[in-house]
Amino acid sequence: TGSIAEVIEAMIGAATTSIHAALYGFSSPRLARALEEAQARRIRLRLIIDGNKYRETSGCQRLLAERGLAFRVAFGRDGAGSKMHHKFALLDRKVVLTGSYNWTTASEDKNHENLLILRNPDLVDAYRAEFVALWEKSVKVPSEES
Repeated sequence: TGSIAEVIEAMIGAATTSIHAALYGFSSPRLARALEEAQARRIRLRLIIDGNKYRETSGCQRLLAERGLAFRVAFGRDGAGSKMHHKFALLDRKVVLTGSYNWTTASEDKNHENLLILRNPDLVDAYRAEFVALWEKSVKVPSEES
């Protein structure tokens, strides 16, 4: 069993046009750095993070702020008390990365996790439609300027 973060990092590095990801948990400095580098290469980056998890995880807040990553937050079907529990990334509208793996250090170092890499156009389209629907319902987090 190898590093899932290593696989995701390589695939982010190979992206040429866009990365759209819906992530329940996000605290991996390694993957944040890969996304920051992609954004610097002018890859269109859009992240949706679970709003509750974002609020309760200072590490996620710090990582997104320090890396300057473009993101919004979303909740589950029942609003703020429910979860946007997705864990998927759509790369260049051609590949989907999905599975149980949260983009966190715990998922990488402590948990048994899985990652599926999908290239079937019909499946990619289904994930793309889900991302678009979530993006439309997601909200920007107000910046906290002193």
